[in-house]
Amino acid sequence: MLLKRIEQWDHAYFCRLFNRSSSQAVLNASYWLSKTADGPLYLLLAVTLVYLEVTGCHQFVQLLLCGFAIELPLYILLKNGIKRARPADVLTTTVDAYIVPSDQFSLPSGHTAGAFVFATAVVLYFPALLPLVLGWALCIGLSRIFLGVHFPLDIVAGAILGAVSCITAYFLQG
Repeated sequence: MLLKRIEQWDHAYFCRLFNRSSSQAVLNASYWLSKTADGPLYLLLAVTLVYLEVTGCHQFVQLLLCGFAIELPLYILLKNGIKRARPADVLTTTVDAYIVPSDQFSLPSGHTAGAFVFATAVVLYFPALLPLVLGWALCIGLSRIFLGVHFPLDIVAGAILGAVSCITAYFLQG
């Protein structure tokens, strides 16, 4: 009963957010914003920091690598274990995704998980950037809803997975 209510809430909030994203400008912005969490940007930034010899960059890059090494296997296990259908597969009469997702299942959001690994690492080493990276990571999650490929709880799960993976990596580094 409780799970059904949570699912109804998740679907209702998805529809509210998704329907607000119908303008072409919002969809274009969501598409390009979502692309920033595909992965290559993380590598580019890490290489740039090392090249510029930014103080603490080696530990930062090590944290990113360790955080992603924890997050990625958990993401794959959760995604393939839970097998939650994507919005366009469940809400077929009201939703068409605006992009083709890279995999079949919805929970958790991998883009959001990766964004929160990155944002958490940035905050741990460069705390002054908290508003910028937290805002970016939250917008990544929102963009995935606007594009029609994730429910809100997929985003919450991805954010938790990413942040906890990075914090775990930080403590493992000691």
